[in-house]
Amino acid sequence: MPKQQFSFATASVRRTIKFIGAHSVSTALALGIGLTSLPSSGVDLNSVYDIARTNDPVIKAARAGFDATSQTAPQARASLLPSVVVTGSTNWNQRRFLVPNVDEQPGSPTFGQRIPDDLFNTHNWNAQLRQSVFDMPAWYTWRSTKAAIKGAEWALADSEQELVVRVATAYLNVLRAQDFLDSSLAQEAAVKRQLEQVQQRFDVGLVAITDVLESTAIYDDAVVQRIQADGDHDNFFNNLTNLTGESFPELSRLSEQLPVVAPTPANVEDWVAAAAETNYGTLAAIENVTATRRTLRARRADYLPTISATATTTHNVDGSRSFFGDNGTKIDQDVFGLEMRLPIYQGGFTTARSREARALFRQAASQLENQQRSVARDVRNLYRAVTTDVVRVKARLKAIKSSESALEATQTGYEVGTRNIVDVLQAQQRLYASQFNYADSRYAYVLNLLRLKQAVGTLTPQDLADINAFMDSANAVRRLASLRTRTLGPIGAIEQAPLAAKASASNEAG
Repeated sequence: MPKQQFSFATASVRRTIKFIGAHSVSTALALGIGLTSLPSSGVDLNSVYDIARTNDPVIKAARAGFDATSQTAPQARASLLPSVVVTGSTNWNQRRFLVPNVDEQPGSPTFGQRIPDDLFNTHNWNAQLRQSVFDMPAWYTWRSTKAAIKGAEWALADSEQELVVRVATAYLNVLRAQDFLDSSLAQEAAVKRQLEQVQQRFDVGLVAITDVLESTAIYDDAVVQRIQADGDHDNFFNNLTNLTGESFPELSRLSEQLPVVAPTPANVEDWVAAAAETNYGTLAAIENVTATRRTLRARRADYLPTISATATTTHNVDGSRSFFGDNGTKIDQDVFGLEMRLPIYQGGFTTARSREARALFRQAASQLENQQRSVARDVRNLYRAVTTDVVRVKARLKAIKSSESALEATQTGYEVGTRNIVDVLQAQQRLYASQFNYADSRYAYVLNLLRLKQAVGTLTPQDLADINAFMDSANAVRRLASLRTRTLGPIGAIEQAPLAAKASASNEAG
């Protein structure tokens, strides 16, 4: 399949940007004419990623696993290379005759004499050179390990891509939590002001007690939401610490200047075709199929004979005295030969191993098929998610303006008596929800875009660097010193007893 560029077309509410990629290389975010990035300082997305590359235990374990797997090929190749083994031994021997023994050999110098006890040393050494001449199981096993190492290399590359996504997810979750906290605080403050105004109107008899009670209930809900936002804020900072091993007091925010543009080509099948060729998980699964196929051939070759050439030299010294009075022997010997080993029957061991290898091959083939289907599905879903995110961001930006206009109209209606306080508070909630949803949709766009590139196999750290160019260090997210435990306070806790007393007084007056 020829190379094909994948870009994100020039179209944005605020800025112009272009994303460029290819089947065989990672996509890059190229800045358009007149587009400037923000100055960056402090802890930003790039800084967090650099720390995570060093400290993240998941990626360190993946690298160690690859290092271990890469040593299987030299081990398998050793069966095909010459091997030299040297052995040796030395022994001290004491020989005693429990029954007196007389030398009865006529030619012996000690003929007719009692044979004395003997203390002597024997020692020897042996050196053997062995070279495989024909060993098909070892040959296929070596080739299988080479494919397995290639698969492990792709798996490590996939882990490196996953680290990029995990860092971006953890970082943007902190920003999302801060936006949720900001929205909750703003909503709490706004509801509090409305509650104060309603309380004042109630005190002078302009509104009923029900308005005060409804405002208090909505304010209490806003306080609960803000407390939950406080907790989420700290939790997501902890998640980032777990990933990097370091605690960050503040993080740069994502600027409003970040362009949100649709991916091109507009045909999702082009993305699916690219992913089929360059997705790292698929490439690792293909190598796994190759490795198991070669292992199956090795197990089938276990029925064949193996032939080895050997060259052996030995040196033996025996210090014992013979009956002829000799003072020991010394022998040197060299042997050259060929050894053949043909397995005839091994209790079913060879057959069982062959069946095991055949099942593992079928398993790997099925896993490859599942991986290919999953990648195609993920690419289609992520492509659709990115295109939807583009529309959603623009729609939610318009929703903010609509909510602002609706709030102003509702407040005017409340002042003239056509709307009640609940309508005003609900309009406020819709406005703050629209603001948070807009920010959340931008984070979803960035993450889905990174995941789409990961699925295609073109995600690189440069993609984080391109996003990092739009980090606003002047508008940082600061970690809370401690979880704030605000209570309802004197306004939120407008005592129920006084309210009940006023309500009772009103009923009696009625």
